[in-house]
Amino acid sequence: MRLLLVEDDDRVAAAVSALLGKHGFDVRHARSGEEAIQALLPDGGPSFDCVLLDLGLPDQDGFEVCSRIRRRTATPVIMVTARADVRSRIHGLNLGADDYIVKPYDTGELIARIHAVSRRLPLSPAGLAPPGPGPGGGPAAGAQTAEPAGQRTRLLLGPIAIELPSRRVTVDGDPIVLTRKEFDLLALLAGRPGVVFRREQIISEVWRTAWEGTGRTLEVHVASLRSKLRTPAMIETVRGVGYRLVVPSAG
Repeated sequence: MRLLLVEDDDRVAAAVSALLGKHGFDVRHARSGEEAIQALLPDGGPSFDCVLLDLGLPDQDGFEVCSRIRRRTATPVIMVTARADVRSRIHGLNLGADDYIVKPYDTGELIARIHAVSRRLPLSPAGLAPPGPGPGGGPAAGAQTAEPAGQRTRLLLGPIAIELPSRRVTVDGDPIVLTRKEFDLLALLAGRPGVVFRREQIISEVWRTAWEGTGRTLEVHVASLRSKLRTPAMIETVRGVGYRLVVPSAG
């Protein structure tokens, strides 16, 4: 697996590169945001499977580098940051980062996160389960589908419209921009409105991993998604279990 390590401290970069090299990773080191962008250009050399992006760069803000990377490539990006506040993490995810890890971090955690983002695949529309039953065995209240279950390409849930093939989402007709994982999370919950999804199940379906450390990442994605949907209560926390999507009642 080829990794691009964006880190301005040569000693830290050398230690991380050596450590990852022992685990079979081929690491290229970029010392600045501009050097990282050049490495990711089509003629910059072999493609990368993942970018480890330190946010404390000398030439430009790491968030801006993340945004520029996402405009050029779909390569997974893991932010490496000393900023532990949730707001900074949400900001990075909104810019297109796939995950984050907070310094100081455990080597095993870093490697697990690299493997997790590298094997994540978009959810297949055909793989979405039919809506959960509402009163009387019918669809959950407020939920509508444009096609029969198992063949749906569009979900209508109150003010939210989800176009599965194009991965497009609108709220009250206004398009909203979601990251890949935010869309996958919404599509999973919206596929069975009213049904409680266990945290472990969500992590398995959306992140394609059973690693427990992904739980905090899930919380950050839920918080970001609630904000973007403009109706935070639509994604309900079921304490000690997981989450479910609640469709507002008409009127």
